[in-house]
Amino acid sequence: MNCASLIENVKCGALDAKMTELYGKENISAAHERYIKAIEKFAEIYGGDRDVSIFTVAGRSELSGNHTDHNCGCVVAASISLDIIAIASPTDDGVIKVLSEGFDEDFVCINEYTSPIEAKFGTSESIIAGMCAGFRMNGHKVGGFVAYTTSNVLKGSGMSSSAAFEDMIGTIESHFYNDGGVDNVEIAKLAQYAENKFFGKPCGLMDQVACAVGGIVAIDFKDTKNPIITPVPFDFTSAGYNLCIISTGGNHADLTDDYASIPYEMKSVAAHFGKSVLREVDENDVIAAIPALREKLGDRAIMRALHFFNENKRVAAQKDALLNGDIEEFFDNVCASGRSSFCYLQNVYTTKNVSEQGLSLALCLAEKILENRCEAWRVHGGGFAGTIQAFVKNKNVAAFKTAMDNIFGNGACMVLNIRSVGAAKVF
Repeated sequence: MNCASLIENVKCGALDAKMTELYGKENISAAHERYIKAIEKFAEIYGGDRDVSIFTVAGRSELSGNHTDHNCGCVVAASISLDIIAIASPTDDGVIKVLSEGFDEDFVCINEYTSPIEAKFGTSESIIAGMCAGFRMNGHKVGGFVAYTTSNVLKGSGMSSSAAFEDMIGTIESHFYNDGGVDNVEIAKLAQYAENKFFGKPCGLMDQVACAVGGIVAIDFKDTKNPIITPVPFDFTSAGYNLCIISTGGNHADLTDDYASIPYEMKSVAAHFGKSVLREVDENDVIAAIPALREKLGDRAIMRALHFFNENKRVAAQKDALLNGDIEEFFDNVCASGRSSFCYLQNVYTTKNVSEQGLSLALCLAEKILENRCEAWRVHGGGFAGTIQAFVKNKNVAAFKTAMDNIFGNGACMVLNIRSVGAAKVF
């Protein structure tokens, strides 16, 4: 179907059922406008007569398990009602061209860029090449395509815009060249491979899985090659809550070392016991070895290790709480996770600029507004700058949003829902 025909299908409501599933019935009109604008932009750039498809990949929210996945820990995560969409068409020239709104076009010759290039670390071109290399490594077909993407998953928001982009490239390759046969968990693993090896970032696997799989999932990364993914069918909307993500507008420049220090220090503690990750170490052994660890690694590494052990316990408790419908127990552990991240993991602000503590301020305000009610708040995502997370009763959302927007700017508080679809072909 060409662009003009696809626009007519959007206008006449042919995609409304899928859009309702993705964004909610109340957002259909906005979804129509967004999709039509994207299709028109694709036609302007790449031509309107091509056979086109639409793809979506959700952003994600980590509900439990802050900085545990990279040490083979456990998390609870969810896909959210913000996403990246792509209008795409296959080509036969072995070239991938992707123009993302607000960025320059990426151009990758997939038969030439087949191994990591350090000079390209940190670029979206490296992600595209890494995804194709991963597909080939796993015995899948790859091919060229052109695509226009637009995203409302804010960069640096803790909602994993980079993981969503990685999953998007994999989803397009799966449908165009593998009959949609590469499942979303495998796409997520290949996305981690691309980010680790080609992009040059030592990330875990949670972001890619949460963006790709959909709904609320508990993930146990004890075996990273075969993570145990358990659906958690809890509906916060029906329970009377919205998930609010508050962007504090922090500066994300030069935070790579801050992020990298967390898995590095945790793994340094594990290495003291001859292990590669903390999941292989007994907490009691760490406590017994604290005098030696203090001398060898310093106090922060120990506190981060203890955070890991306690956070894994909280993940189990929160998964069970949601499965049992015990929202108060879940919220108690949300707040406990936030306190542990602040005090022991120490990822709420960077020591490079202690005068900028937007996350600390947002958490302070959230506690003041929401305390003594059945609601919860915590740091969101990797931390250091960016966003916090709050579970707010529907009746209190408007007042909470106003209070946060007054401090951090209009639109800083994003009122979201959890969606059941992760990565998918829409049409």
